[in-house]
Amino acid sequence: MTTTTPPVTLDDVRDAAARLEGVAHRTPVLRSRTLDALVGAEVHLKCENFQRVGAFKFRGAYNAASRLTPEQLSRGIAAYSSGNHAQAVALAARELGTTAVIVMPEDAPPSKRAATAGYGAEIVTYDRYTGDRVAIAEALAAERGLTVIPPYEHPHVIAGQGTAALELLEEAGELGALLTPVGGGGLMAGSATAAKGLHPGIRMIGVEPEAGDDTRRSLAAGRRVSIPVPHTIADGQALHTPGELTFSMNRALLDDVVLVSDGEIRDAMRFAFERLKIVIEPSGATPLAALLTGRAGPLPGRVGVIISGGNIDAERFAGLCGPAAPGMASPA
Repeated sequence: MTTTTPPVTLDDVRDAAARLEGVAHRTPVLRSRTLDALVGAEVHLKCENFQRVGAFKFRGAYNAASRLTPEQLSRGIAAYSSGNHAQAVALAARELGTTAVIVMPEDAPPSKRAATAGYGAEIVTYDRYTGDRVAIAEALAAERGLTVIPPYEHPHVIAGQGTAALELLEEAGELGALLTPVGGGGLMAGSATAAKGLHPGIRMIGVEPEAGDDTRRSLAAGRRVSIPVPHTIADGQALHTPGELTFSMNRALLDDVVLVSDGEIRDAMRFAFERLKIVIEPSGATPLAALLTGRAGPLPGRVGVIISGGNIDAERFAGLCGPAAPGMASPA
């Protein structure tokens, strides 16, 4: 009888947590009686919008970058990202005394591009609808001798992302379900590895925007499928296909993937601002939207949610959320 060792294990996530201690923030877990009453469950929100660079991505980027050899660090790092991984790699490179070259789409949110440059990275732009960001990054890496740290297709990146779920479960205790956004799949793969490693019966629910349902379609087909690059306000989830490594893991670990509309994402962002007093970006709001709309289905008594990030500038936030809804001024 033969057994196959998974590409990322609970021990890998724990090892990443030890490496990140004192470097990454241990982000807060928030509660809201109003939210509990609305969804009929005890909800624990892991707020990665308070993480360094404003998103969970710093966990995976630093875990991977910190394992490079001195020679690799001396030559520098390359990455490709619409924003949060870009900032994460740029900051990780700065922390480790090296340089970063980041391939970003031309239409990346200006605040994310400015923050990436602010951490000292060189930015190379491309058209996300016609260009191949992976090919561009790999060509730059080959030309300059850089090491590529992808946003999700790497065991060390996935293990680092899983530390968010590990912390949540350490603080909240056993949960019946855990919801996370699904883009390339790294956050879900790492979270599911940690959560199911600790509590095998936990239900893992991924959330995608309606226009970007590549993972849901891939799971239904039993193989990775591609869709046109989606037009959605959830720019961190605007991918055309899930990662090969992450899909192989999520195919075994996910229990369900549900979809939310851009309008529902806006409503969730507004709810978080008005009731929870936090700012979250569209991709980070998708699991909250799934709870508020009932898209996540019948819920167990205790539920966890990973709010993946809060990187959005004031002008875009105001434009998306619009005027305040009446009667929504006080936290509870």
